[in-house]
This record gives sequence, structure tokens and C-alpha cells, in this order.
Amino acid sequence: MNESASPTAPKPKKRLGVFERYLSLWVVLCIGAGTLIGNQWPGVATVLSKFTYAQISIPVAILIWLMIFPMMLQIDFASIRRVGERKNGLVVTTVVNWVIKPFTMFGIAWLFFNVIFKDLITPDLAQQYLAGAVLLGAAPCTAMVFVWSYLADGDPAYTLVQVAVNDLIMLVAFVPIVSVLLGVGGIPVPWDTMALSVVLFVVVPLAAGWFVRTRLIAARGLEWFNGEFLPRFGPVTIIALLATLVIIFIFQGEIIVGNPLHILLIAIPLTIQTYLIFAIAYGWAWAWRIPHPIGAPAGFIGASNFFELAVAVAIALFGLKSAAALATVVGVLVEVPVMLSLVWIANRTRERYSARVGGDETCTLAVPLVSNMVESEGCDS
Repeated sequence: MNESASPTAPKPKKRLGVFERYLSLWVVLCIGAGTLIGNQWPGVATVLSKFTYAQISIPVAILIWLMIFPMMLQIDFASIRRVGERKNGLVVTTVVNWVIKPFTMFGIAWLFFNVIFKDLITPDLAQQYLAGAVLLGAAPCTAMVFVWSYLADGDPAYTLVQVAVNDLIMLVAFVPIVSVLLGVGGIPVPWDTMALSVVLFVVVPLAAGWFVRTRLIAARGLEWFNGEFLPRFGPVTIIALLATLVIIFIFQGEIIVGNPLHILLIAIPLTIQTYLIFAIAYGWAWAWRIPHPIGAPAGFIGASNFFELAVAVAIALFGLKSAAALATVVGVLVEVPVMLSLVWIANRTRERYSARVGGDETCTLAVPLVSNMVESEGCDS
């Protein structure tokens, strides 16, 4: 920051773009549209059911791929070279995401669905909702974390390192963790179907994103890639997500009409889990005196979920009509308002946090796709 700038000058305002800011509203509208179509024109679901392969809906698979591929374009695996910098931040992120988060999600979901809500939910639905929650808990955030990090003045370069490392771990850890937890919950899971889902919705788009990224940067340069190419994908992910939700709720309409309260019942444990994981990661970073621009994103990565993958795997394992798929979609519904509240907490506690750590506050710029999702006056010069 320019030393001549006034120390009392207001910080630049950062907020989500209109489309992202009201994502929860668009999700609710899509739920309503899909439910209406499913109940009024059941023939639509019949037609969509014809386009399946190995229990995977082809239209939904295409849309989910469109959701995930733009995220993977952001991942710069060259950033792994920075993994040795500030190891403590990476330790917090990795341990919270893979040693703590999946198991707390299982425990909280099992407690609510099988004990607290046992008089409101049938045992079969409880198992399905538990499965959906586990899928969310085992998939740390890949894309929206850049937005949350930006809004909290996080270090975008180091956030990219954290995301890249977590994506690599996800390739080998997601399937066994989910299989073990669902097995403990008494939910049989075919390993081959889940492994195929990870290949289709993580490995393939990750490899494709790396290939396209490296080729285009080599041909046109990094500045063109970041400034011209990536911003074109800004709306693609959210539009594909909303279209996916409409299709899902065309099949889920009967369940929603019959059990409208269940949306709230699913949201409660998911919300508790989100705040708990953020508290653990953010509090750990504070205790270890990790700078705020690294500590805040460390909390966001674990608190937020890679819900696109969770939705895809739930559909592949249990079907479009499953309660497990419904549970993962509720995760999408609560994501934005809850995460925005955590951004607010991170920003409100920054001064006290940094007083313990010793400062290290810098104004950083967003990664390209993020700049297309937020409104900002820019950094002080």
C-alpha cells in the first residue's frame, strides 16, 4: 500500500456480484420451478429418465461437468512449488479437511437424523440424508473459496496452493473416506460406481483444465489467459448449477411436496457443521499465529464444500430421485448465506486476530474468475 495514503482511509469495498449475492434466492426459485414442473408435467421426468448410462443422468452429467471444468481452469499446479512456504497454514487446512471434517460431519448428521429427528424422519430417509451429508463433508471447497478469501482480504496465491494440494489429496482420499463412513452408517456403497464418479467429475475435468490452461498460456500468455479467457467462464458454473437444480427437483417434486419441513431438518446439521469447522480451523490458525490472510482462507476451505462433486456422486450412487441427492442440494442452498456470515466474522475479528499474530495485513487482488464474481473498487495504490 502506498505509504502516503492516509491510515484512516476506508478500505476498498468488496462484495459479491448481484448473481452470486442472491444465489440462495436463485436456488429457491429453481427448487420451485423444478417442483412445479415435476408435479404438473410428470412426463418431463419420464423423458429425462431415458437419457441415462450406468445410473448416471447424461444431461446432469454434462451440466455438472460445465460446473466443475471452469473451476479446474483456475488451478495452477505450478503453485505447488510454494507448498514449503508457511507450512503451518497448509497443515491446518489439510488436517481439518481430511482428518477432522468428514468425521464431524458424519457424527453431527448421524446424531440429528437418527436421534434428534427420529420422530420426524423415517429410518430409510435418515440413512439417505446421512449419505448426502457425508458426501458434502468429504469434499472441501475448490472454487467458491477464492471468493470468500477475496472478500476477507486473503492471500490469493497461497489460497491457490491450499486448493491445489486439497484437490490432489481428494483424488486418493475421497473414495475410501466416504466408503468407510457410509459403511459405518450401514449404507452399502459400490466402490466401482463411486470411483467412476470421481474419475468423471474430478480427474477428467482436472486433467482437461490443466491441459487447456498450459496450452493456452504457452500460446497466448498468462496475461491473456487471466484477463481475457477465464472471465468468459464466470457465469457458466452458476448457470449450469441452476439448470442442474431444476432437473433434480423435477424428480424430487413429490418428496418436497410431501415433506417440505425436511429442507429445514437437513439444513440444521449442515449449518452447525459449517460453523464448527470454521471455528476449529480459524481458531487453530489464530493459536498458531498464522497471518490472517492465510488463516481466514484456511477456515473457509474446510467450512465450504465442493457441492458440485457431492451432488454428482449422490446422483450416481443413489439416483436423481434419492433423498441423498436432496441433502446435497440443501448444502447448496445454505452455502452462500452461511459463508457470507463467516466472511463477516473473519473481517470483524481481523484486528484482534492480527494483534496477536503481529499484523501482516496486505491488500491483494483476486484470481480471474473471482474478479468476475465480485464488485470491488480495487486496492489502494
